[in-house]
Amino acid sequence: MWVGAAYVLMPDGTVKRRPVYGKSEEVVRKKLTELQADSNQGIPANATGWTVARFIVYWLDEIVRRTRKPATYDNYAVIVNSHIVPGLGRKRLDKLTAADVRLFLRQMEATCLCCKLGKDERRPLKARRCCALGACCRSLPSRRLVQLVHAVLRSALQAAVREELVRRNVATLVQVSAPKYGINRGLTVEQARALLGAARSDRLYALIVLALYLGLRRGELLGLYWSDINSADETLTVRRTLQRTGGSLRLVTPKTERSERTLPLLGVVADALREHRKLQEAERHVAGARWVDSGHVFTTLIGTPIEPGNLRRHWEPMRRAAGLDGVVFHGLRHTCVTLLLDLGVPPHIVREIAGHAAIEVTMTIYAHASMGERRRALQRLDEHLR
Repeated sequence: MWVGAAYVLMPDGTVKRRPVYGKSEEVVRKKLTELQADSNQGIPANATGWTVARFIVYWLDEIVRRTRKPATYDNYAVIVNSHIVPGLGRKRLDKLTAADVRLFLRQMEATCLCCKLGKDERRPLKARRCCALGACCRSLPSRRLVQLVHAVLRSALQAAVREELVRRNVATLVQVSAPKYGINRGLTVEQARALLGAARSDRLYALIVLALYLGLRRGELLGLYWSDINSADETLTVRRTLQRTGGSLRLVTPKTERSERTLPLLGVVADALREHRKLQEAERHVAGARWVDSGHVFTTLIGTPIEPGNLRRHWEPMRRAAGLDGVVFHGLRHTCVTLLLDLGVPPHIVREIAGHAAIEVTMTIYAHASMGERRRALQRLDEHLR
């Protein structure tokens, strides 16, 4: 074993003596030459005191928490604590390789989440039925989850590169299979009409109308204020979204920059909002001193903001009354987009209405020609050529 040492630039800006090791004098001299060349160019040596766990926790608290939305921080923290730290946490940050990341992801793909996270063990003894009893249920992670774990790790390592703790992001060298998104056409016209009929007598009828006609997300609907509605211009502006994060309700900026948008109010939407305002005034009168003037358009019976989870429970009776088995609330947003596309509205206009970040989202996730549309298109070609 050969040993050499040189004074080189460190990530914290100091100059320290860094030893290198090799099986021959030639190997050691090469390493020393590279270290000194990088140092002369202002490139610091890799940090040796960081593990993946230590850095990724630092990244979460000092970078993600300060620059991302609270819900994003919460989601990243779950992925880090449940998958990345247990799988790669003990690895030295400067020694992490693409092979390590690839092996970690392959092992994750083949590991039952129920066994790994102890889901069955958390159930009462009488309710346990699989992994806690030695009968693995083989609840393997989805492609989407594997992709998310890889994306979070890649983002963290990129921050390590910017912090000059490592020289390259090894996660970018590993490819993962992209999930296949099912084409979601939302409700048919008949189903949408049935839903509006079933919801007509509900106190949140206007919320269903806005979701169906304007494609607003759940958080955007619950974060809507009366001050966001301009009666003179007949417009509605999406400025914020309501989320439950960190044990409390928070108003945050919309999902993307394009999500902050102004939409015209007309027809059924305008009528539904006028009726809803009268209904809210009546509820304010009934509540009396218990009323909380939150300023939200959609509130509880005493004026407080509606919990996102409670809206999901409120949706179920309306869904069943309309005969829409298995349709989630977000399906109303899908319906708005797909019906607009079916009517021949240009995709860039649909994108502006829905607030998608890119037109590729509008076309890839939502645009899908039905068999009838395909038949009509080929019929026109047949007639044209004939």
